[in-house]
Amino acid sequence: MLDIANTQQAEAWNGWEGKLWADNPRYYNGMLDGFNDALFTAAAIQADDQVLDVGCGTGRTTLLAAGRASRGTALGIDLSAPMLERARADAAAQGVHNAVFEQGDAQVHAFGDGKYDVAISRGGVMFFADLVAGFANIARALRPGGRLAIITSVPSSPDGDYARATAALRDHMRRPSPAAQGMMSMTDPTRIHQVLTDAGFTGIDMTIVEAMENLGRDATEAATHICAMGPVRYNLSHLDEPAIATLRDTIRDALRPHETPDGVQLRGKVRLTTATHP
Repeated sequence: MLDIANTQQAEAWNGWEGKLWADNPRYYNGMLDGFNDALFTAAAIQADDQVLDVGCGTGRTTLLAAGRASRGTALGIDLSAPMLERARADAAAQGVHNAVFEQGDAQVHAFGDGKYDVAISRGGVMFFADLVAGFANIARALRPGGRLAIITSVPSSPDGDYARATAALRDHMRRPSPAAQGMMSMTDPTRIHQVLTDAGFTGIDMTIVEAMENLGRDATEAATHICAMGPVRYNLSHLDEPAIATLRDTIRDALRPHETPDGVQLRGKVRLTTATHP
């Protein structure tokens, strides 16, 4: 039986939102892959490392970590059974044998003390019900001198590419969807520093990383994906299909200037934080 502290998140990510991510990994990875280089440069994974990927989702970063830890292993942990099913299938299809996936709650999971050299997360650590407890558990899993490298959200800017392109949705986005609750819990750098300090980390450093996010092959596909995303779908659920279609068309037209030969590209920002387990 799984030991779960984040019951609300477990229910959400094993429901329709988790299945949505599991069924559309190309879209969600397209939004985030631009930040991978910064994350993995900061993580400095070595060939013999044991890597822990927290909130691994469909396994994209776990598989990349496994490639760098070629003589080690990478463990991806996530609450979502549908997303882990996709991760395991992708690992098998790519012939990656040193990536392992476990369903569990990283806030309370028994990783084993000092087992890992590096812990990474591309957004998954934002959803802990108790941030200090979650990071303290990750710290226990790291060996002395082990490294932490995580990406978290930054407050959205009304002048940002995404905000301008999706301005038609602004008045409708009134509350987070079930899976999005907690997504903005680590936007304040002072709060992040305090949480990591209380969890036992030192050498905390933060930087803003900018990259291009790919939202689809063309504006039509990107607008369709945006309106199908969990938080948007949740907040538009009271509208009929003609009203949603009008919003989708408006977003499509706003995305046209961002079409490139490589897809719809919008500038995005995240916060990259690194720290050490002393």
